[in-house]
Amino acid sequence: MNMKNPRQDWMSLLSKTPAASLKRQLAALGPEQQFKWLRRPEIGGVMVQGRTGGTGARFNVGEITVTRCSLQLDTGEVGHAVVQGRNKTKAQQAAVVDALMQSPAADQLRLDVLEPLAKEMQTAKHARAAKAAATKVDFFTLVRGED
Repeated sequence: MNMKNPRQDWMSLLSKTPAASLKRQLAALGPEQQFKWLRRPEIGGVMVQGRTGGTGARFNVGEITVTRCSLQLDTGEVGHAVVQGRNKTKAQQAAVVDALMQSPAADQLRLDVLEPLAKEMQTAKHARAAKAAATKVDFFTLVRGED
């Protein structure tokens, strides 16, 4: 976890988590949080940049679709979310978690929602890596003994 900016870590996790996983974790918490919209979910595009060789000069890769929103819980905490794709419900749920992580319930929420989601994402990442490794082909050269 990034100790300098933990909010950046949970916002990243929430944006990358599959919508079904986020919905399942929030359903386990109980009734939905009451909130008012500061900015209803909006769908738009953002430019994605890459770097040559991962560290070189920046260049524009292309645009992706994102959904963003902002809300305020009845208790006063404000949450924001930007998620890839057109899923307004996921953006709302991510914004609710962001707001709750700024409340006194943050430690419990980290245990009940964020850590299980992080573990699930790590498991999926390892599964993808294992599947890719299974298709790896090693090439080698045989020495024929001729000069």
